[in-house]
Amino acid sequence: METTWLTGLRLSILHWFQSHPVLATLCVLIVLYNVYAWLYPDPIMKLPVPRGGRLVGGHALVVTDPSRSPILHAKYARELGRNVRLRGVHPWERRLLPLDPVTVAHVLKNSTIYEKPSQSRRMIEGLIGCGMLAAEGHVHKRQRRVATPAFSVQNMRALVPLVFNKGEELKDRWMGLIQEQSVNRSEKNPTGIRLDVCHWVSRATFDVIGLAAFDYHFNAIQNEDNELFNAYKDMFEIAVSQAGGFRNILSSYVPIYERLFPDEAVLAVRKGRETISRVARQLIQDKKQKVQEGEVTGKTYEGRDLLSLLLKSNVSTDLPPDQRISDDDILHNINTFMFAGSDTTSLAVTWTLLLLAKHSPIQARLRAELCSTARPENLGDEAVLAHYQKLAALPLLDKVCRESLRIVPPVHSSLRVAMQDDVLPVSKGEDIHIRKGTLVHVPVEAMNLDREIWGENAWSFVPDRWDNLPESVASLPGLYANTLTFSAGPRSCIGQRFSLIEMKSFLYVLITNFVFSETDRKVVKANVVLTRPYLSGKFQEGSQCPMIITPYVPEETM
Repeated sequence: METTWLTGLRLSILHWFQSHPVLATLCVLIVLYNVYAWLYPDPIMKLPVPRGGRLVGGHALVVTDPSRSPILHAKYARELGRNVRLRGVHPWERRLLPLDPVTVAHVLKNSTIYEKPSQSRRMIEGLIGCGMLAAEGHVHKRQRRVATPAFSVQNMRALVPLVFNKGEELKDRWMGLIQEQSVNRSEKNPTGIRLDVCHWVSRATFDVIGLAAFDYHFNAIQNEDNELFNAYKDMFEIAVSQAGGFRNILSSYVPIYERLFPDEAVLAVRKGRETISRVARQLIQDKKQKVQEGEVTGKTYEGRDLLSLLLKSNVSTDLPPDQRISDDDILHNINTFMFAGSDTTSLAVTWTLLLLAKHSPIQARLRAELCSTARPENLGDEAVLAHYQKLAALPLLDKVCRESLRIVPPVHSSLRVAMQDDVLPVSKGEDIHIRKGTLVHVPVEAMNLDREIWGENAWSFVPDRWDNLPESVASLPGLYANTLTFSAGPRSCIGQRFSLIEMKSFLYVLITNFVFSETDRKVVKANVVLTRPYLSGKFQEGSQCPMIITPYVPEETM
């Protein structure tokens, strides 16, 4: 009887396996995985793990949400310690969340051990190709070596007049809109106008990086008709800022999903990349021809845009042939400069203006400091360069930029994967042993807002904190002002100088000509590739940051 019962059970199981092959295979894999985990326990399992975490999504969705992450990071550090284990996107994915500056510094310093994981690289490559943001190993090293001369102090300084003049053009455009509104309303004196600052500053930074990157006139401040501008805009704004979170996660882990079921965002990216490839490749060929003609005639081509500098660096005699990069590499890096040089900087300027709108006394102090530096009567290159040197040395302007970039880093966090077994140092306690394949969540925002490091008012916008920082701040890694805003280590931001030139130039022009105030709508932060502003409850309308812009009238002229 027992034999008959066992036989029947085996037949039933066999039948079920035959009827449900996919589910059966999954069950077998789960069993094998758990047996392996029991026999060879992962050392990261010794770390404490926060409560909660969804079956799909784990803790990843909450720790990358800027509306919740500061509270969670502080809670984890207080209750669980400086290094915790997170549940990843799927049940078998484990992540290390290091909140210890020593551990974070080790990860960022050892960029050959901790690389971007395939899902992150896939997402970046899908937008802008395999440039310096996505490339790893010797490919990244080769690309960075060719690009570094283009970002020298001298070359960045040469771009100051371009940036300053675009700031002036944006100012004139806003003044025109205000005058137009006053005429329509029959107002005697111009009053404030409601503008989406995020949208307008983005148009201005696109103009700047178009000229700086490959000497191309988008003319986006005046109109939005340019084919190449709209291709980039559709990719960076529509496809990114309005894309669905779960779909993005699924696509990054299951790439074929997007190919089989493309949505509007996917199609926008495809169309944009086709346009960019067609137009930009022609620009590259035109520039290459000018560089080659200069070599033949002995008259070096004097183009100062990044594309020209890249091409000249790529054919320089001191660069071995095997270290040169292809036209595809150049195209991908130009796309990278477009993304990093326009999107991140426009967001940094937008968040700074919003913070100043929220803190009007600081805005007034900054305006007084900026107005103390007389604007040059002519905007010739030498006059603008001399003027910018004075601006760059202004203490409050520098503190406002540091504080804004600390409070709202455009890159909320990033992800790395261990390419080999490693031992991570910690400030207190035992070192952490991790296996190859372990994901490490690099908490940029958490390091910038850590109250135990920056003080109890770390979450507040206090530019004067930079006059007397706590000693603990010195323990933080970071390329800029002990913050992780521009990252740290070999993969730190190559365009940091250019970004600060844009920020300070734009803030000077805009703050000395306008007063910025909040509207009655609440602006919130959302992490959509970058930390973007959205109206509360209006996420589907896309990224926006409306403010009231009023012409500044000095008191003596009133």
